[in-house]
Amino acid sequence: MSDHHHKETFVTKYIFSTDHKMISKQFLITGMFMGIIGVFMSMLFRLQIAWPDTSFSIIEAFLGHHQTDGVMNPDMYLALVTIHGTIMVFFVLTAGLSGTFSNLLIPLQIGARDMASGFLNMVSYWLFFVSSIVMVISLFVEAGPASAGWTIYPPLSALPQAIPGSGTGMTLWLVSMAIFIASSLIGSLNYIVTVLNLRTKGMKMTRLPLTMWAFFITAIIGVISFPVLLSAALLLIFDRSFGTSFYLSDIFISGEVLHYQGGSPVLFEHLFWFLGHPEVYIILLPALGLTSEIISTNARKPIFGYRAMIGSIIAIAFLSTIVWGHHMFVSGMNPFLGSVFTFTTVLIAIPSAVKAFNYVTTLWKGNLQMNPAMLFSIGLVSTFVTGGLTGLVLGDSALDINVHDTYFVVAHFHLVMGVSALFGMFAGIYHWFPKMYGRMMNKTLGYWHFWITIISAYGVFFPMHFIGLAGLPRRYYTNTNFPMFDDLADINVFMTVMAIIGGFAQLIFLANYFISIYRGQKAPQNPWNSNTLEWTTPVEHIHGNWPGAIPEVHRWAYDYSKTNENGDYVHGKDFVPQNTPLLAGEEPS
Repeated sequence: MSDHHHKETFVTKYIFSTDHKMISKQFLITGMFMGIIGVFMSMLFRLQIAWPDTSFSIIEAFLGHHQTDGVMNPDMYLALVTIHGTIMVFFVLTAGLSGTFSNLLIPLQIGARDMASGFLNMVSYWLFFVSSIVMVISLFVEAGPASAGWTIYPPLSALPQAIPGSGTGMTLWLVSMAIFIASSLIGSLNYIVTVLNLRTKGMKMTRLPLTMWAFFITAIIGVISFPVLLSAALLLIFDRSFGTSFYLSDIFISGEVLHYQGGSPVLFEHLFWFLGHPEVYIILLPALGLTSEIISTNARKPIFGYRAMIGSIIAIAFLSTIVWGHHMFVSGMNPFLGSVFTFTTVLIAIPSAVKAFNYVTTLWKGNLQMNPAMLFSIGLVSTFVTGGLTGLVLGDSALDINVHDTYFVVAHFHLVMGVSALFGMFAGIYHWFPKMYGRMMNKTLGYWHFWITIISAYGVFFPMHFIGLAGLPRRYYTNTNFPMFDDLADINVFMTVMAIIGGFAQLIFLANYFISIYRGQKAPQNPWNSNTLEWTTPVEHIHGNWPGAIPEVHRWAYDYSKTNENGDYVHGKDFVPQNTPLLAGEEPS
């Protein structure tokens, strides 16, 4: 099989491909395109927040009849916030991390020829692509895209006549998400089966790189929680189209009493957040897994506390499914139930702290190689700790009530989930780009990209904590009617300037990425002197990954700087690939 190359056409190689390496690129490039849309939306509504009464020709050019003389109207503002959140959470971070790197790395790092099912892998991508197209189409319907917030709470999302964004745009949002969930479930099942059944000889679970543990557990979380969101969406479709009352009761519109009785919008909140909170870790765990590999490789040290890191991943996965209620402290929840969710939420800080301390300890006294991938990995540790600490405030029901609907929450989840996950994705791209394309990305452009991005990210989201503590509500398209917030206007202007700088900084990355595909320096087989199996495959992509027999594994993935009693490297170099047999008398790992 390894020596046989299928005769491939352009369509079978680049479009309807069943090769996991090509599918990973398809996920990544589609996610990057969606990311351009999502980031551009954020820049538009940041302009509105900073200068609410100013006319902008760019708003008029892109939003057309949804604005008045270049000034954004409130319906369009809420729609932009809704679609921005949806695109970034599902179509950029989920696709850019799980879709891209699970596909790229799982077969390569466990020693498999491909995924368990190449066909289902292809179907997973094309369902994702179709869901992306449907979401983009929803931007162009006459009444505007969905505008019930990215959480699409009823009754705004359940009544087509509620607001302009409750009509066709909302229907397309639901259709898009149903297709996306099908894609995620197919992909997750494929990842789980591949890791369990296709590991090469010697690749015990306790020898898997932490990236594999992260992707494996992430897939399990997805299989458990995504069907709940699908059920929530289906019941919402029934309420919208078939007259049911799962989420609706005692509704009045313009003095008219609607016939809905017996439902509760709080039911939707429970169903949504049962996926919504695990989704944080569906996004974050792959980023943390990539960071584990990159930090260990570039610190030239074994990862500190390998088994503790595995335990923390499993603990996070379990706890993430029993903390969803902390999103609902202001919903009228019973105080005792609130205290239960407070306890489980604070408990999840323990495995999260284990990961943070283990990263810092791995870096401690390491021979640090400060390339762009390493910088983004360290940046992830920084934003993960910064954003995670504010989670302790929001996890306490008594404290959360004061800041729940303010910018404090926006600052928290953008740092701990958005920026951290993006940094993990960027780190992964810089590190595994040579494996994807056989070329190196430009380091200098990578440095510029990192420093501008991290400075602008903190410039946007760090001050946001303070305006949140001052009471500034989120999702308001203007605060000019509230004189008590006038003193915060300059801070909003500063954050908007930093957001625009950060948005344009991503053009550096895009230019570096696409130019390097064709003009980057040709990569050696193992440019980072790394131990994992993907660097034992040829630079040029071949069917089956390895030209001969699949390598056998003899050790774990983190034998860096392994020395004997004389202080000499055991194998004459500071790294030992997993397929290197043990020397006589060498301790197995």
